Amino acid sequence: MSIPHTLLLLLAAFGAVFVQAAFPLGRMLFGAQIDLLPSLVVYAALSGGVSAMCLVSIWGGLLFDSLSANPLGTSLPPLLLAGTVILLNRELILRDQTFAQAVLGVCSNAVFGVFSLLILLHLGTRPTLGWGTVWELLVTALGGGVLSPLTFQLFGWLERHLTHGVVVQTSFRNDREIRRGRG
Repeated sequence: MSIPHTLLLLLAAFGAVFVQAAFPLGRMLFGAQIDLLPSLVVYAALSGGVSAMCLVSIWGGLLFDSLSANPLGTSLPPLLLAGTVILLNRELILRDQTFAQAVLGVCSNAVFGVFSLLILLHLGTRPTLGWGTVWELLVTALGGGVLSPLTFQLFGWLERHLTHGVVVQTSFRNDREIRRGRG
């Protein structure tokens, strides 16, 4: 993965955190905020390497925690866990399939929500738990399933329009006859 692509991912993480904080549309419509960061971590783990996934997880997690009521660093372990599991198994994952992207989005958002809740409980904070928590986890997981394929499509479109294409044609032709010697 190139440096501009990684910088674009970090900019997208910043934009995702900003959109979540500034526009609570998901909370108004569904009663739960849909998280955008786990979908970016899924894309970074499948498209980039370890460095891109770690940078997006750390940068996005710290930004997310700085604008939420979470203690700083609460979002880092769940994002890194989801990204590491995907990164270790990415040879087995059909990265270009929409269904696989959606399943990974559901799983990463579920891991993010459950492990963030467990970390908050371990730290001694008292989050409100009940049937509403189950609803929020369900909505965020399904929202991540919808957003992950959209993230892949967005970055595919950006990559097609912002990078140079690979030239496939060479100057050598197989049907060309090469004459050797005199004559």
